[in-house]
Amino acid sequence: MSFSETPLTILLADDNADVRMALEYMLRAQGYNVIAVADGEEAVTALENNQVDLVLLDVLMPGRSGFSVCRHIKSQAETRLIPVVLITGLANPENRVEGIESGADDFISKPLNRDELLARVRSLLKVKRFTDELESAESVLFMLARSIEAKDPYTEGHCDRLSRYSSALAARLALPDDQQVALRRAGIVHDIGKVSVPEHILLKPGPLSMDERGIMESHPVVGERICKPLKSFRMVLPIIRHHHEHQDGSGYPDKLRGDQIPISARIMQIVDVFDALTTNRPYRAALSTERAFEILREECQRGWWDLRLVNEFEEMLQSAPDMRDMLVATAPLVS
Repeated sequence: MSFSETPLTILLADDNADVRMALEYMLRAQGYNVIAVADGEEAVTALENNQVDLVLLDVLMPGRSGFSVCRHIKSQAETRLIPVVLITGLANPENRVEGIESGADDFISKPLNRDELLARVRSLLKVKRFTDELESAESVLFMLARSIEAKDPYTEGHCDRLSRYSSALAARLALPDDQQVALRRAGIVHDIGKVSVPEHILLKPGPLSMDERGIMESHPVVGERICKPLKSFRMVLPIIRHHHEHQDGSGYPDKLRGDQIPISARIMQIVDVFDALTTNRPYRAALSTERAFEILREECQRGWWDLRLVNEFEEMLQSAPDMRDMLVATAPLVS
């Protein structure tokens, strides 16, 4: 590591003062910034108050163990991507299993070998740097998507609402966690391909011409192409590409029918239309929830949407009188 770079920060927790001081000295000699604490509770507090790049945890500490601190780190959205190394003198395989289950990224056995420790630290910090770069790329896409949304004052908040509605419906349907995460992300970026659509078409108040409609209908393919380089968006791509397909094959861009359309895209279709119907537009005021679902069911009869998902979405919003307001206000966004 070059000393001209901003030093990376390592959190070190060990109740043995001699070991803690020796490790701190060794890591600082390599150019790292070190936060050294004596127990698990201090480690959690240090994480809350500092930007940390890697955590070294002794397993056996008074009070909160290294296993407990590791579980805490990996359960929080803000810290779960920080690499955690457990330092242990325990030889029992059950302890290693517990460490794996707590989410540890690596183990180092006592007595510590200096070269091994530094090699593990360098390797995990390299992975952390790549992860940070990936998160930065995702953030750029999210900002681009929101800048497109901001061009039209009538769609303010649309992306966030879709992110929340769709992931909540996926949770109700007990879809796997990775599909729920994909829907949270897709809610934000599903229309990112509209960056290629000229504003005079994007904001046109009246009907589009045939040529203009062709340009508008290209946006799912463009959006997929923009997001394709990010491997973490693998499950988001089908949602972006297929959220304008119809059950009867009359949608675009691929004329998919029925179950050929991924369920995640079918969910996005429904919440997208619902949100458009229940928010103000230049040509009409927002419709009531009841009227919106009447229209959705009429469009199901025309062969556009999945009626089962429409019914599930309606039941979800009806399950509590304030369900819709609660989702808009508090549900988690992309992670």
